[in-house]
Amino acid sequence: MEAILKRTAQRVHESDDEKLLIEQAQNGDREAFEQLVRRHDRDILRLAFHMLGNREEAREVFQETFLKAYRSLSRFRFESSFYTWVYRIATNVSLDHLRKRQTLKEEISYESDTEMNPDRPALKETLAATTYYSNPERRLYGKEVGEKIREALKTLSEKERLVFELRHYQGLRLKMIGEIMGSTEETAKNYLFRATQKLRAYLTHV
Repeated sequence: MEAILKRTAQRVHESDDEKLLIEQAQNGDREAFEQLVRRHDRDILRLAFHMLGNREEAREVFQETFLKAYRSLSRFRFESSFYTWVYRIATNVSLDHLRKRQTLKEEISYESDTEMNPDRPALKETLAATTYYSNPERRLYGKEVGEKIREALKTLSEKERLVFELRHYQGLRLKMIGEIMGSTEETAKNYLFRATQKLRAYLTHV
């Protein structure tokens, strides 16, 4: 019980602290805005990377997201958390980039994984130490499965793909996903269900 009370108190403190930073940033304090960016930069970069599968585009989305957030900050009315608000901006920017593509390119390299997760050992070093990936036949099979999944994701609509990415790559709850989409938890659940059904059907027939 004591641990729960401590966690609750910590969340309240963090919420109050962030509210103060937002108000300071709205009054022109650049340092306060930079602190807000640092609190959410990894999550936004990770979201953009999973949505686009490309490091350079992910960086562009990251920069564009926080530029839009800075320019729109005066209109932020605390009707949602800053986290949800900036996620919604990043989501829309990512979708804009996807719409500009004629085809989706999702070649995710070992190097990009290291860059996105600097605190982890290099992925290629981790994989090299495992029996699964040191076996050429299994490695080939794993590559084929990965390619099939990437192809399957291309069959989803933009919103189905978005919900699937936010749920399974970002680990967000459906309620928050609904808020990010400007919709409801039930709508997000329906998109996730359709996405899962499409992926299952596609992968069953390949």
